[in-house]
Amino acid sequence: MSSWIRWHGPAMARLWGFCWLVVGFWRAAFACPTSCKCSASRIWCSDPSPGIVAFPRLEPNSVDPENITEIFIANQKRLEIINEDDVEAYVGLRNLTIVDSGLKFVAHKAFLKNSNLQHINFTRNKLTSLSRKHFRHLDLSELILVGNPFTCSCDIMWIKTLQEAKSSPDTQDLYCLNESSKNIPLANLQIPNCGLPSANLAAPNLTVEEGKSITLSCSVAGDPVPNMYWDVGNLVSKHMNETSHTQGSLRITNISSDDSGKQISCVAENLVGEDQDSVNLTVHFAPTITFLESPTSDHHWCIPFTVKGNPKPALQWFYNGAILNESKYICTKIHVTNHTEYHGCLQLDNPTHMNNGDYTLIAKNEYGKDEKQISAHFMGWPGIDDGFVLFHKIPLDG
Repeated sequence: MSSWIRWHGPAMARLWGFCWLVVGFWRAAFACPTSCKCSASRIWCSDPSPGIVAFPRLEPNSVDPENITEIFIANQKRLEIINEDDVEAYVGLRNLTIVDSGLKFVAHKAFLKNSNLQHINFTRNKLTSLSRKHFRHLDLSELILVGNPFTCSCDIMWIKTLQEAKSSPDTQDLYCLNESSKNIPLANLQIPNCGLPSANLAAPNLTVEEGKSITLSCSVAGDPVPNMYWDVGNLVSKHMNETSHTQGSLRITNISSDDSGKQISCVAENLVGEDQDSVNLTVHFAPTITFLESPTSDHHWCIPFTVKGNPKPALQWFYNGAILNESKYICTKIHVTNHTEYHGCLQLDNPTHMNNGDYTLIAKNEYGKDEKQISAHFMGWPGIDDGFVLFHKIPLDG
């Protein structure tokens, strides 16, 4: 009882004031918006009063937004828009939930920098339309859109197509409002002149010689009329494209051997979805020996090498200028093949001083050849140790 009396009154008030000060400092450290709670990896906004009117952002010099992996928002009736730059700082974001709120509009580039997003839940908001362009670059495992007042139009046919592609037991019950304000199951939605596009790539023989040029042609079709673009990935060779309505061409000049095996795609895209037609580029070029080193010892002795060439080069070894006849004791082994690059060894089993000398590798195909030489020393000659000649005493007669 005495301890309670001691802390009652002004002392207790000071204690509570200190506690609220600590809480205030904790909140300021995370610079968490009002109506939200924040941790080092999570933002949670579910308190409707006073609520938030904009997507939550952390203040500079607070928690690193790159470490935020989950944002949960609920009961925020005044949150209506996700702008282009609202989410860009949360590059590590994996889960985004906005439910039972007032979301009406999502900017087309809102998730452009959120490539780690896996789960999006927009259940029971005010969305009347949603473009597939928001999500086409994302590898989403879940997109939940139940309970939104979608307007029946071609703009949301991609959602129906996505649902049909999944054809799983947990398909969402989605509806849209027609011109008579009647709820129509999205699965039954039929919109005239609203279908997936198609792409057709007319490619010549895409086996070309290094340094040559090639032109690819593509045509696209669909209703709505699709946009066409080329996806060349990380193509090294110089290239330029021309596009006119539903026709396009791609000119690749001075083709590099580094582009052999790469895929080139012509893509058609409209409101409903996309289609693509692809070809693989094969580049033929003369061999190059990019690596040849002195022998190393492991289970066997190995003279390591790397050769590039397409078609696959024929390999021939020379020893001190003469053809090396391979056997089970001395033979070429390719350990790793990377399309047109071959990593291997001239493998020697227990070589002796008789195998010391110059080893020359020649790589050849129909487009040319390359050669490199290396000197190998496996062991000293008998009677010689570390460069010193060992003399043996011979007894004299008499």
